[in-house]
Amino acid sequence: MNTLSEIKNDIKTKNFSPIYLLMGEEEFYIDNITNLFIENVLSEEEKQFNLNVLYGKESSVDQIISICKKYPLNSTYQIVLVKEAQDLSRSFDGFTDYFKNPLNSTILIINYKHKSIDKRKSFFKVLQKNAKVFESKKLYDNQVQNWIAENVQGAGFSIDRKSAILINEHLGNSLSKISNELEKLFEIKKKEKIIELSDIEKYIGISKEFNNFELRRALGEKNYNKAFQIAQYFTENPSSNPLVVSI
Repeated sequence: MNTLSEIKNDIKTKNFSPIYLLMGEEEFYIDNITNLFIENVLSEEEKQFNLNVLYGKESSVDQIISICKKYPLNSTYQIVLVKEAQDLSRSFDGFTDYFKNPLNSTILIINYKHKSIDKRKSFFKVLQKNAKVFESKKLYDNQVQNWIAENVQGAGFSIDRKSAILINEHLGNSLSKISNELEKLFEIKKKEKIIELSDIEKYIGISKEFNNFELRRALGEKNYNKAFQIAQYFTENPSSNPLVVSI
């Protein structure tokens, strides 16, 4: 498996592999890497003729290979981006011959989301010889909280640990969803550069008094009155406090 930094370095140095397989449960990094390719490999003029975006549900393996075998027009490279490639999982064997001998002027980017390809498959072993493979795994809660803190700090803002935990508890482990909400907060708080509990309550819609973090604390402190108040609030606001998340 290749790392995020390795693929970013390929883009920076323009030393491309002919195939990139981006797979896994966490969509954020798959989308992030894909956007880096689109933004940095081709100029706006080159994109008109050399950026090909296809979808697994609407395309066949043969159609994709046919486009991959074409040469770029007035450009060093063409990009062939296959989105939702998991919808082609039953016919992936059809790529084997192309995986053996890919065209170097084509950058084939395969977005295989929500799961990973079985690494025992024969085509996968062939693929690895001429491709770079990135597996985007779901993060655990403590990793998500660290990710939130690092991204907030990387954007030049500050956030305390409790606020990071609260965002994680309310939004779950989807980095894409969390990233979108953080971008909103960055824009709103661009002058102060500090993200506080009150900001999260106001702009993300999380009650700082009634949430799973405070429920656990109330139970741990045996403050049953507060625990019942929080539970009652959850009952009255099921859409923002789904039972599955609390369990």
